Amino acid sequence: MTLDGKIAASTGHAAWVSSKMSRKQVFETRSRSDAIVVGGNTVRRDNPRLTTRQEGGHLPIRIVMSRTLNLLEDANLWDVSTTQTIVATQRGARRDFQRRLTSKGVEVVEFDILTPRAVMDYCYDRGFLSVLWECGGALSAPAIAFGVIHKVIAFVAPKIIGGVTAPSPVGELGMVEMTQALNLTDVSFQQIGPDMLISGYLQPIPDLVPTIPAMEAASIVNPIAVSTSNGPNIICFYKAWDVYGSFSNFSPHPISMPDSNGDYIIWKSVEHYYQKFEGVHDSIAQECIKRIRSAESPEEAARMGRSLERQRPDL
Repeated sequence: MTLDGKIAASTGHAAWVSSKMSRKQVFETRSRSDAIVVGGNTVRRDNPRLTTRQEGGHLPIRIVMSRTLNLLEDANLWDVSTTQTIVATQRGARRDFQRRLTSKGVEVVEFDILTPRAVMDYCYDRGFLSVLWECGGALSAPAIAFGVIHKVIAFVAPKIIGGVTAPSPVGELGMVEMTQALNLTDVSFQQIGPDMLISGYLQPIPDLVPTIPAMEAASIVNPIAVSTSNGPNIICFYKAWDVYGSFSNFSPHPISMPDSNGDYIIWKSVEHYYQKFEGVHDSIAQECIKRIRSAESPEEAARMGRSLERQRPDL
């Protein structure tokens, strides 16, 4: 956004508010996300592709929230040749348009009541670990109000555009006093070219140090979790807004898992292991497993596995 808090001019023109270096950072953030959520206004005004602008690597699923489905007939997001698009809408909305979307390969999901919370519950059921809300003020406000936003990432450009009707990053939250303002915690600042990147958490950070149980106690719960030679080998999971971070499929930590013969194999990440095809003896699948195991990043492993899944659903 600009220094005076605008994400576009009064005309809607927004190319570009931030610098090329900041936009590159956004692409990298997308590549670390399982899904990106935008609203109907973003589709109508910007007609985005929501790609990572990178050859290879992980491509997140695009999710469009629209109650009325008043959307472009030929939006760039309807091209699902490289990654999937999901349209979340109110039950019964424009069934004819829904059919046209599904004919293009777009997945349409109807909700009795379409809310950010309902969409996040759906994302949870789909197994998405990290969801990026890259939307305008009309959708970001209810997303914040429903408590589904944990981390805020804001790029501030040293520009002033003005305009009473120029859009801002967050719409109406119903707050009338500054004492009601939502305070970010664990705030960090980073200069990206001419811009300033400000990030912080909306959820309170637990002021707790994780308790690692003694080896004897851990062995009672799970004998496999203890290494007698190197002490306890315990993985602790935290909420996304925890001060200690979170462990996910895309965390850069290798794991050791047994193969069909009982021999342990090192996989570069949980995602590398997750993308392998269990019990499949097809030659193409076996070759893909080798490439997945040697993939340089979890995102690359995900891209390989999901690409083969689309090409060969029978596997």
